[in-house]
Amino acid sequence: MRFAIKTRPEHQTWAEIRDVWVAADQIELFESAWNWDHFYPLTGDTLNGPNLEGWTMLAAMAQATRRIRLGCQVTGMIYRHPAVLANMAATVDIISDGRLELGLGAGWNQQECDAYGIELPPLRERFDRFDEGVEAIAKLLSQTSTTFEGRYVRLTDARCEPKPVQRPYPPITIGGRGPKRTLRTAARWAQQWNVITQDADDWLALKEVLLGHCADLGREPSEITCSVNVRVDPDDVDAVTGPVDAYREAGADLVIINLPHHAKPDILERLAGIL
Repeated sequence: MRFAIKTRPEHQTWAEIRDVWVAADQIELFESAWNWDHFYPLTGDTLNGPNLEGWTMLAAMAQATRRIRLGCQVTGMIYRHPAVLANMAATVDIISDGRLELGLGAGWNQQECDAYGIELPPLRERFDRFDEGVEAIAKLLSQTSTTFEGRYVRLTDARCEPKPVQRPYPPITIGGRGPKRTLRTAARWAQQWNVITQDADDWLALKEVLLGHCADLGREPSEITCSVNVRVDPDDVDAVTGPVDAYREAGADLVIINLPHHAKPDILERLAGIL
């Protein structure tokens, strides 16, 4: 089993998060570091609390670190046109010298959309847009020019230059648990599938659905890293070993350790010693 960290960019300062990522960069156990793509906090004071923007943070972290891979878990497709997002991804991959993990999701946050005037389509349309967006991004990052005639995404001889360092494009992480649409899109496009689950049994049931979609599409399941998030209790850091062991037994490839707010860099050494 492999390990990564995630810091929530809500209710924390840039310096606090940067110092943790820089420390994780020095600990070989942690292969990647993640934030999220939201504009409002998801916990605590969700109306007035602070929340740093995820993608500009990734660009800065790419310069602050040297080894660890970087990703946004996961980017809401509804927030940016896929062509704009493709250019952002290519740029961050270049800045990081090929360390970007391209996290993608359909998006869901009604509060943010209402506040910013961003349309949040009905679920079916949202996933239709997501499927088109993932395909358009993959083509823009890998082809010299792209013409795409979707229902929602239309590109005409579109270019995305310069191309990312990683070819054909940075590994795609698709986040979510929807059995019919999200997991099928993951089976088609993802190099990593990520999900937040109640327990190992919940995760394992969803993985079986993913495997079924892989069989239908002719995709080799071993090509997809199956990851899960485990949150650290700030009052009992050692308790993280219980769910980690359960996910290890269930066959998870990667556990992403969700750090508590205001975590100090020395928490990483402690975690590395018990995982």
